[in-house]
Amino acid sequence: MILTVKEILDATEGKLLSGDINICVSGISTDSRTIKSGDLFIPLKGERFNGEEFIDDALNVASASLTESINYIRHDNKPIIFVKDTKDALHRIAKYYRSKFDIPFIAVTGSSGKTTTKDMIYDVLSMKYNVLKTIGNFNNEIGLPLTLFKLNDDHEMAVVEMGMSGFGEIRRLKNIASPNVAVYTNIGVAHIEKLGSRENILKAKSELIEDFKDGDTIVINADDDMLIKLLDKKGPKFVTYGINNGNIKAFDIELKEESSKYKVLIDGCVLDVELNVPGKHNIYNSLAAICIGIQFDVNKDDIRKALSEFQPSAMRLNIIDAFGIKIINDVYNANPSSMKAALSVLGGYAGKRKIAVLGNMLELGQYADVAHREVGEHVKENDIDVLITVGDYALKIADGAVEKGMDKNNVFRCGNNAEAIDVIKNIMKESDVFLVKGSRGMKMEEIVKFLQESAYK
Repeated sequence: MILTVKEILDATEGKLLSGDINICVSGISTDSRTIKSGDLFIPLKGERFNGEEFIDDALNVASASLTESINYIRHDNKPIIFVKDTKDALHRIAKYYRSKFDIPFIAVTGSSGKTTTKDMIYDVLSMKYNVLKTIGNFNNEIGLPLTLFKLNDDHEMAVVEMGMSGFGEIRRLKNIASPNVAVYTNIGVAHIEKLGSRENILKAKSELIEDFKDGDTIVINADDDMLIKLLDKKGPKFVTYGINNGNIKAFDIELKEESSKYKVLIDGCVLDVELNVPGKHNIYNSLAAICIGIQFDVNKDDIRKALSEFQPSAMRLNIIDAFGIKIINDVYNANPSSMKAALSVLGGYAGKRKIAVLGNMLELGQYADVAHREVGEHVKENDIDVLITVGDYALKIADGAVEKGMDKNNVFRCGNNAEAIDVIKNIMKESDVFLVKGSRGMKMEEIVKFLQESAYK
């Protein structure tokens, strides 16, 4: 990327405190530790940090900096731009830079499955186009702008992920990225602590399409009882997918331990789809990718090939063989929908002892008790042999499993990861299958690491 100081001033409505307006920057950084020559440093503020404290250090390398201090003085005449709010300035610069590219922008949102769906869409589109995508889950008000700054003239389209925890957040992301295609995965109860109901979650997610009009496209999971309400919107084109409903429907589904396959009808032709990832939820994710592939005229065989070669991101249902045991590493995050999906995958392992190590699901507010209890019921329904819970909220998972009929002698309640590891040490046997899953704040990768290092030999 190349932006002049003048362009930055115009985009941010800032004031030049020093330096030449014709100087160019070739990158944007919010981290003084990784700053590079040519970068513009944007010092953000948070509850526990203040980027303004690192402007001098950053400018030892960077070419220019923003600041919220009108009296900031620098004696080497590097460009310093005063702005009222550095995060708002980041958004304004990203919005301006995005406007330079007249290419399709696809935004993916939903309560779960966003990252996997985004990655599958990227793989499908990459069979024909040069595509920019959100790295990992850089899906918030900092990550999305930083993704957009990676756009260059070679990119023919972009697929970005949009997350939120409250009203207004998706709107701000939408205003920055200006997508013309929206993909919705589902509406669950993730972040219900702030929003209070699934209806409000749908309302917040709907901010993405509030400006959509003729020529724009909305892709939705037609099996989701909340998302189908979006079909009332007039103007944009709707494409629906699902297993029970939708324009693009999966049928003849075969769910295996570590893979799945199904058929789908496209333009009168049956397409056989094979996935090297397990779970019914991944069929939904791949159907969304198929919809986008069709929308952008990707060859059907290329769609099939891309999906057959898809590999999930780290800590997202990664299946690891470790010295006689198997580990389903799904520790990146957790909400009720993704917990149940992962348990269904674990339940698909026949003839082996199935052990679920489940931690707290956070940000559920008043729904926390019932949501954890329902996950516990799902443990029993999937014939899980051993349950190990980690954390105070997860105690309700144990309660739900026992109340559903699970043998209480096979249920272990732990306060932290260390206690869970102690339990695992005592019960682990050759050929066990472990599912490890919990919210990001639980850091349950510690348990995965133990299993990998100390598995039965």
